[in-house]
Amino acid sequence: MAKDENLLPNDFFLDLDRSSPVPLYFQISNRLEKAIHDELLPAGSRLENEISIGERFGLSRPTVRRAIQELVDKGLLVRRRGIGTQVVHGQVTRGVELTSLFEDLARTGQKPTTQVISRELLKADDVAATALGVEVGSPVVRLVRLRLADGVPIAVLDNTLPGDFAGFSEEDFANHGLYQLLRSRGIAVRVAKQRIGARSATPAEAKLLSLPKGAAVLSMSRTAFDTSGRAVEFGQHCYSPDLYSFEMTLVEK
Repeated sequence: MAKDENLLPNDFFLDLDRSSPVPLYFQISNRLEKAIHDELLPAGSRLENEISIGERFGLSRPTVRRAIQELVDKGLLVRRRGIGTQVVHGQVTRGVELTSLFEDLARTGQKPTTQVISRELLKADDVAATALGVEVGSPVVRLVRLRLADGVPIAVLDNTLPGDFAGFSEEDFANHGLYQLLRSRGIAVRVAKQRIGARSATPAEAKLLSLPKGAAVLSMSRTAFDTSGRAVEFGQHCYSPDLYSFEMTLVEK
């Protein structure tokens, strides 16, 4: 067993009824689901691997695998390359509102953490210059972060900011949401143009999100403006589709 796997108690499956008409995989899945809800298997913890579970409790690997897949399909577990099977709160559903992912996660009781992948002071290319309303070659800050919820990677955030925000440190970006930092400078984000879509992950994104090479990801591009109408953020983000969705309400006019 890996040192960070959650070892199930020896009597965890003691009351399985192997002669019941209820399929064994379904009984196993129900017990694991209850353990997740009771926080015996807390969010972010790694489940003991299938081989170990089978050997310890006298269960076949296909039976254990099917039971675990039931919980993966429900969004309670997620399989991650190089990590194993991990407990999550379920899919993050985000309303299409002017909020940050950091704040959305905190508000729903999930613990957001951030890994700063890169932070560079660059010259704006055509795309960034158009989005931010600055001249090509103007100084901009390019920031790439990996956002996790309860230790599970869910999004790669790629932001470009005007050059006068270069004073924010990597520690600032690791410990706070971007909009929190902007508010600390007295900047209120009021309006944003946003586009949501889907595409294939780049090799770097797939690696960060522990997805198969070329897997599909949700994508979002956003340009946010402050109260004066100045563009203060241009974001090009991608999200793991099995852990994240956007939600909106449509009203007839």
